[in-house]
Amino acid sequence: MTAPRLSRPRENIKVLLLEGIHERAVEALAERGYTNVERVMSALQGDDLAAALAGVRMVGIRSRTQLTAEVLHSADRLMAIGCFCIGTNQVAVDDAARRGIPVFHAPHSNTRSVAELVIGLAVMLFRDVFRKSTRAHRGAWLKSAAGAHELRGKTIGIVGYGHIGSQVSILAEALGMRVLFYDIVPKLILGNATARPALRDVLAESDLVTLHVPETPETRGLITAERLDQMKPGAFLVNASRGSVVDVEALAERLHDGRIGGAAVDVFPREPQHKDEEFVSPLRGIDNVILTPHVGGSTVEAQRNIAIDVAIQLAAYSDAGNTTSAVNFPQLNLAPHEACHRVLHVHRNRPGVLRAVHDVIGGESVNIVGEHLQTRGDVGYVVLDVDAIDQQTALPRLRTIDGTIRARILY
Repeated sequence: MTAPRLSRPRENIKVLLLEGIHERAVEALAERGYTNVERVMSALQGDDLAAALAGVRMVGIRSRTQLTAEVLHSADRLMAIGCFCIGTNQVAVDDAARRGIPVFHAPHSNTRSVAELVIGLAVMLFRDVFRKSTRAHRGAWLKSAAGAHELRGKTIGIVGYGHIGSQVSILAEALGMRVLFYDIVPKLILGNATARPALRDVLAESDLVTLHVPETPETRGLITAERLDQMKPGAFLVNASRGSVVDVEALAERLHDGRIGGAAVDVFPREPQHKDEEFVSPLRGIDNVILTPHVGGSTVEAQRNIAIDVAIQLAAYSDAGNTTSAVNFPQLNLAPHEACHRVLHVHRNRPGVLRAVHDVIGGESVNIVGEHLQTRGDVGYVVLDVDAIDQQTALPRLRTIDGTIRARILY
């Protein structure tokens, strides 16, 4: 198979990777011809970020770098963003779409890591390990079976039965737990798990509730004081989803008065932006609360998988225009464009643009051998495979079509 050539040689496409993204991303890009890669170990903000993005075509970030609308406006060469993590809240995704910049992420690569941590936290909560460990560090010896229980035979309630929630379900059932779950859409049930029609039912029946929902307007503040009071008295709560999902002040009150038996929290409404910033939370100092610094997906295996996954997505977009994993862009899964040239045109989703693109292609007297069109909101994305086309004449004409956001030709 002949590798596709780009309108710009791969070695001239500048890639910036921030926040110590796993080195496997650099290797995966290099394997595909992208050798002009700068890897920075820290997050950048403000003027430093704007300066670093000068001339950059593709940028990779994790969770601390904020790609705001203002930053995107100054990054006039940027064509793709890779979030080497699960969420994309750190990116102004709608503004990126309006600028013709797809945003990719890795929604599944750390699934197992998060699920394993949740099960580990469940064991620690049921066995009261954390309190006994911290007391042992202070010289106390709390050798007692009081308050310590096996997971076997207990009921775990999973809120959000997606990729991570269903993995937790499998692991919990393997340990002998009864599994209940609640999700807003019907899901394929794995093993012997049981769906409940209402969140209240899962909260009331579970010995431990674990949260695995995305951050959306509907999930912000999902676990309120009222919902905490719906939980079985003395039950445990685990949150490894998003910090905005739980009212932590209300949770702290119910932990202090014993209404909630214990909690393990990995995500918080406000998290430090760097290692020297103090972590502040009303959950600090409560000895039946396990606090972890947003490390659910922070394993070597997960970071390596994420690095490969997102790097491949970026290369696939640059090489062939693929956007199947973009969170903010029309979805096109495109086969290699062998023995032809590929025209990529991103535009405002309005009448007449496709006809104008056809007029340009027709004016070049070339044969269209394949065409793909998809829209998403205000953005349209059309890809045409043609026998051959003169980039020097066609590309300027494509870019002057009213409504054009950006255009490229792969040849």
